[in-house]
Amino acid sequence: MVMTAGRWQNWAGNQSAQPRRVITPRSAEEVAEAVKLAALDGLRVRMAGSGHSFTPVAVTDGVLLRPGGLRAVRAVDELTGQVTVEAGCPLWALNEYLASRGLALANMGDIQEQTVAGAIQTSTHGTGRDLGSIAAQVTALEMVRADGAIVTATADGDPTLLAAARVGLGALGVLTAVTFQTVPAFLLEAREEPMRWSEVISRLDELTNDNEHFEFYWFPHSDGCLTKRNNRTEEPARPLPGWRYRLDDEFLANRLFGVTCRLGQRYPATIPLINTVAGKALGARRYVDTSHKVFTSPRRVRFKEQEYAIPREQLAGALAEIRRLFDRHDWRISFPIEVRVAPADDIWLSTASGRPTAYIAVHVFHRADHEEYFGAMEAVMTAVGGRPHWGKLHTRDARYLCGVYPRHADFVALRDELDPARRFSNHYLEQVIGS
Repeated sequence: MVMTAGRWQNWAGNQSAQPRRVITPRSAEEVAEAVKLAALDGLRVRMAGSGHSFTPVAVTDGVLLRPGGLRAVRAVDELTGQVTVEAGCPLWALNEYLASRGLALANMGDIQEQTVAGAIQTSTHGTGRDLGSIAAQVTALEMVRADGAIVTATADGDPTLLAAARVGLGALGVLTAVTFQTVPAFLLEAREEPMRWSEVISRLDELTNDNEHFEFYWFPHSDGCLTKRNNRTEEPARPLPGWRYRLDDEFLANRLFGVTCRLGQRYPATIPLINTVAGKALGARRYVDTSHKVFTSPRRVRFKEQEYAIPREQLAGALAEIRRLFDRHDWRISFPIEVRVAPADDIWLSTASGRPTAYIAVHVFHRADHEEYFGAMEAVMTAVGGRPHWGKLHTRDARYLCGVYPRHADFVALRDELDPARRFSNHYLEQVIGS
């Protein structure tokens, strides 16, 4: 167990902490030792992932556990496809390992930099007609409780704890290992093409129902959208040529986009023109590749983000209201708005818990003010019972959240039972769960 001190900061740079101790445990037993020692010293404990949350979910002034010593793949069951990996393993490393064994996660979000524990604890998701979040693919969890005990939650052994802890915000214990139900490796055909706003909205049900994975990006201050349709295929792999990947994903979507964000920050009046050009510059393309290479893409331009999960049937109305807001305000927003969908699941604090869900994500450049824009978007989402992504900026509190999560009170009761001294709490959890 490596113990140091120092300042911690998240990827976007909008959250930081000065913990009393920073510990890098190398086993569940070392996590348990760190938790017991923190209790003796009266300190709270949080585990950070890769820092890709925009909320202060990992912030603590007590003991901060770093995940770098918990990265191993522990077990692979060839018969069932279940794979157990330590909590600090980055998703990109898990994806590479699974591919080497002819396996894959059934669905993913659009980046793979998070740790497996960080991703599931905040309800990280992708888009899918029939397939849900990363947490929905979890079949077992190993965790350290507030009393230092190491326990395993499974559907057979402790289904209540599993249902609660798969998206547990680190409030029920420190995850040390995660078991995923994987699937045989598969290829996806990616079809990406620009569409006008009016066409996307008029075909919204068709596009989400007819494709296994559909999402789109709207470029504010323009009529331009970029649509993405990913579907399984038995065709041979046809990856993007290296030059096309470097042009589209590295140069246009990252390097040039970063330049235009800085330009827009200095000269806001240029943003509508930039967005109009951007919506046309990212042209149509089709390719077939390994699933995780299609699901994910590099994100090198730093930003701040807010995302809400709303009832699927409310999506068209919410998008129409968002368009009206842009007509009424003089905002200058350089980042596109991202729209995805997911089926209902049975995880207590999953953003898709109990209902078919649509996601609307809004972003700003990391140096830009976000309060007015995010506040107006949040008002649209909460008017239809929206649930904020646990790792993305929002202002909701436990009073609001208990009204949109049917199992919120059950989660609070379980937290009270497992962590009565609030060893794993912080200011953010006091806001969203209660003190």
